Amino acid sequence: MFKSLAIAGAAALTLMSVAPSFSQSLQIGPDGVRLVEPRVDRPMRRGMDISEREAVRVARSEGLRSVDNVDRTRSRFIVEGTDRRGNDMRVSVDRRTGEVISVD
Repeated sequence: MFKSLAIAGAAALTLMSVAPSFSQSLQIGPDGVRLVEPRVDRPMRRGMDISEREAVRVARSEGLRSVDNVDRTRSRFIVEGTDRRGNDMRVSVDRRTGEVISVD
């Protein structure tokens, strides 16, 4: 009885410790290999745009290393800078939702 209970407990503990590893993935791209955390959907805020700081944070998650300029248009933030290799990069971020529109 004790042996089967111990085996069941060890199996449950093993499955519980493996579960967090399923929530991550690897991305292989021009910036090398990186670990990608799952995106947490942010609740929609009516009438409120994301801040410039949040737009820079989104651009950094796309691989931007240093920020040179942030332009604001009616519908998007355009964050310009360089990646880790020194290549110029431009990330367009939607002002309402914070989603990436394009990466150039």
